[in-house]
Amino acid sequence: MHASPVDVDLALVGGGGAASLVLAALDRHRVSGLRVAVVDPVHKRGQDRTWAFWGVPGTDLDPLLSASWSRVDVVTAAGRRVLPLAPLRYAMLRSAPVYDRAAEAERRLGAVRIGAPAGELTDDGERVTVADPTGRLLVRADWVLDSRPRPPRRPGRTSWLQHFRGWWLEAARPTFDPQRAVLMDFRTPQPARGVSFGYVLPVSDRYALVEYTEFSPAPLSDPAYDAALRGYAALLGLDLTALTVREVENGVIPMTDGPFPGRPSPRVVRLGTAGGATRPSTGFTFSAMLRQADQVAAALAAGRPPVPAPAYPGRHLWMDAVALRALDRGHVDGVEFFERLFDRNPPERVLRFLDGVTSPAEDLAVMRSSPLLPMTGAVLGDAVGRLRARLRRDPTPTPVPQVGSRAGDQAGS
Repeated sequence: MHASPVDVDLALVGGGGAASLVLAALDRHRVSGLRVAVVDPVHKRGQDRTWAFWGVPGTDLDPLLSASWSRVDVVTAAGRRVLPLAPLRYAMLRSAPVYDRAAEAERRLGAVRIGAPAGELTDDGERVTVADPTGRLLVRADWVLDSRPRPPRRPGRTSWLQHFRGWWLEAARPTFDPQRAVLMDFRTPQPARGVSFGYVLPVSDRYALVEYTEFSPAPLSDPAYDAALRGYAALLGLDLTALTVREVENGVIPMTDGPFPGRPSPRVVRLGTAGGATRPSTGFTFSAMLRQADQVAAALAAGRPPVPAPAYPGRHLWMDAVALRALDRGHVDGVEFFERLFDRNPPERVLRFLDGVTSPAEDLAVMRSSPLLPMTGAVLGDAVGRLRARLRRDPTPTPVPQVGSRAGDQAGS
C-alpha cells in the first residue's frame, strides 16, 4: 500500500483476465519506459476460471494451453455432427498460467501494484485521478484502462444471461476421448424461455470439464445446476459414482443489446465485458479481450493512445440484437437456430462470425441460414424498438444500421 498517490503513464484498474492479457501484451510488444500501475485489492493467482476459444495455432498462447482440438462435435436429438476446424483450432486456457505470465510481465515492466479497491475516476482531459471508495487519491495517470464489471450505459431492449456450472471430473481409468471435444450438446432439457446445452472439454482420457450452460433471462439455483449436470452426465453415459469432482466452475455473463461504451471519457478506456468484449448473442468474450490487449500494447509501442477498436462491428451488434429479440420473443427455436447455423455454413465461417471477424458478404450468408420469416419479424420489432428508444432520448431519429453499411461499423463502440 502506498501512502501517497503514484504518478504513472498507464493505470490498469482491475487485475483480472483483461488486465492480465494487457500486461502480457505490453511485455510481448517490448514496451519500455512506460510507468504502469495495477489497482486491485486482490492479486489474481491460481485456477479460478477456464477460457475456451478458437484461433490459429502457433501463437504465444500455445505453451499455456491445457488442451486443443482440431475438430469438435455439435450434438442434437437428430444426431452428432463432427466439425473440422482447420485452419482454426478450439483451445482451452486455464487462468493460472495467464496470471503467472502477467505477474512475470508486471515484474519486467516494473509495474506498481496498489492493493486497494478503486472508486471514482476523474478525467480532466489531460490526466486521470483514481481514488478509493473513501475518496483517498491512489493514482494519477495519463491513461486508465478500466476492466471492472459494470452494467450497460442503459438497459437493453433484450437482456439475457449466459450462465453455467461445470464439473472437473477425474476418473480412475480411461473414460474420456482427449481427441474429441463437444462444443454444444443440445440433448439437454430445454428451458421454457431460452436454450440450454452441455459440453465436454477433455484434457486427458481421465480428466475433463463437463459443463451445463443456459442462455436465458435468469440464473438457476445451485440444486438446479447440479441436477442439470447429473442429467447431462447420464446422457453421456458417465457413472458419477466412479468419478471424482475435483473442481466446480460457475459463471454468469451478460447477453444484452444494451451499450457498453469503450471510452466513457477522453482518457479512460474500458476493457473486457465493460468495454463491449462480450458477444451479445453468445456471451463469448475471450477472443475480443485478446484483441483489445494486443491493440492497446501495439498502440503504446508506437507512441499512440491506448484505444482499441470496437470489439465487434456495428452490423454484428445489430444482428445480435435481432437474434436476441427473436429468441426472447419465441420467434425462433433456440436449438433450431444454432443447428441451422452449423448445418448451413462452413464451421470456420460460423466460428469467425461468433468472433466478430467475418466480412459483410459472410454475414449475409450467415443471415440466410436463419429462419427467414421469424427473423424478419424480429428485424421489424427491433427497428420499432430502436425508434421508440431514440424518440425518448432525441426527437430526431437516425436510421437503423444496415448489414454491410460502413456507417454501422462504428455503432455501439
